[in-house]
Amino acid sequence: MSQRVLDLLIQRFPQAVLETHAQHGDETAVVEAASWAKVAEFLKASPDISMEMLTDLTAVDYLEREPRFEIVAHFYSLSKGHRLRLKTRVGNAQGEGVEVATLVPLWAAANWMERECYDLFGVRFVGHPDLRRILMYPEFEGHPLRKDYIATRTQPLIEYRDAPNIDKVAPFGFDEGMSFGRQTHQFLTDEE
Repeated sequence: MSQRVLDLLIQRFPQAVLETHAQHGDETAVVEAASWAKVAEFLKASPDISMEMLTDLTAVDYLEREPRFEIVAHFYSLSKGHRLRLKTRVGNAQGEGVEVATLVPLWAAANWMERECYDLFGVRFVGHPDLRRILMYPEFEGHPLRKDYIATRTQPLIEYRDAPNIDKVAPFGFDEGMSFGRQTHQFLTDEE
């Protein structure tokens, strides 16, 4: 059934679909970056396809290739029972120009997935309502899942943030954290 989805995509977007392939029941379409959102909208809105669910969205860094990054989205049709992997390629060898249109207006789940992709790979999703880091702290420099990111790089230290009118607690209670490193206290038991 997913092969039919690929056929419909090629029929509807003959210039935008760069390539397709299927392996072990996983159909994949690679589309031009400029058509990314338009193709995704067709996948959701077409009654023959009905991709109601965006199950995953991420990126892959191919350091030695240009365009360097592949943006990958996995879709599933709850009503039809088929799935599709949609890819597009963006960015130059220096990691610049890594941007594609957001899918948030189509699938709310894209919000956090795109933020994670931005945070870890540096992919900019044009039109995203709140594109900011989601896993790393705001002052973190670089994007740690890029192949050219230096893993031993020292990141800037930041002060503990105080916010007005918020009762803050330490990151760990006296009995939490690394138990092997906390040998100076006793645990209370129910008997005590």
